[in-house]
Amino acid sequence: MIHISDTRLKELLTCMDGRRIAVVGDLMLDRYIWGSVNRISPEAPVPIIDMESEQARLGGAANVARNIKALGGEPFLIGVIGADNSGKQLFEIIRECDFPTDGVVVDGNRPTTVKTRVIAHSQHVVRIDREMRSDISHIIQNKILDVLRQHIESLDGIIIEDYNKGVVVQDLIGQVIELANEHNTHITIDPKFNNFFEYKNVTVFKPNRSEVEEVLGARLRNEHDVLDAGRLLLQRLKAKNVLLTLGEQGMSLFESNGTICHAATKARNVADVSGAGDSVISTLTMALAGGATVREAATLANFAGGIVCGYVGIVPIDKQELTAFVRDDMDKRLDHGKKR
Repeated sequence: MIHISDTRLKELLTCMDGRRIAVVGDLMLDRYIWGSVNRISPEAPVPIIDMESEQARLGGAANVARNIKALGGEPFLIGVIGADNSGKQLFEIIRECDFPTDGVVVDGNRPTTVKTRVIAHSQHVVRIDREMRSDISHIIQNKILDVLRQHIESLDGIIIEDYNKGVVVQDLIGQVIELANEHNTHITIDPKFNNFFEYKNVTVFKPNRSEVEEVLGARLRNEHDVLDAGRLLLQRLKAKNVLLTLGEQGMSLFESNGTICHAATKARNVADVSGAGDSVISTLTMALAGGATVREAATLANFAGGIVCGYVGIVPIDKQELTAFVRDDMDKRLDHGKKR
């Protein structure tokens, strides 16, 4: 998207340290079962997984918080868990990560969202979900808003991380955005299909291709379609910026002043796209909170998404790896420019 010098890169990454970012959204527990396949079941034409290990990790909005922590920030999680064993496990992992738990609201009327992934020979075999998608009650919404109001003065940014699991509801969206704008706090959005056009007047709105195609009812088949979609979203949402992620085709940034920038993907090896969006929104918001321009922030976010795609399973961005990756790419671009 733009060139970032080594001096500026150091400055941007250093300025991320200590930034306090609230993540409002769907908290999830990610379970992983790792194993190998050596035979097919005699009961049905399906592989038999010989389980070798299992692990529980932060998922959904909680994984965004994990990325913020990895980038040197201080995440403040605001979301809902159930009064069940999975909720207790997720709560304990949040505490073990030294994240504040003030914003973790327990709702006894819904289960904790759990995604169980089975991986064999570095291949994602199947995913099993346990969740409830109905909207949270007004009582739970008010608890979330009360927590956010109590901490708004100490925040450098807010991310709304929506997975359509019922936490990010229409009334809540408007009130969170209004609160952020009242306090001149950066607010970035990682949307899903429900309530897509409720996210008005935000710092950056970051949808992906499939989300945009579904809400607009049209395929983004070429550059012209992408440009039309980005401009339309910018206009309808009255956003300061729209960052449209396009998978293997990179991402396009639409600014309210009419400037449009495109960046090719930085993914060198795509092993698993799970969690790439989390890394993009985390890096983007952390960079903005640290004083980056939106183009600088989008450039760093593009690199972060490219790195995470190279790993199987959902992993957070590593700050040192991000530094090395950006430097390597920028050096190659300079060398290429000298040879021309």
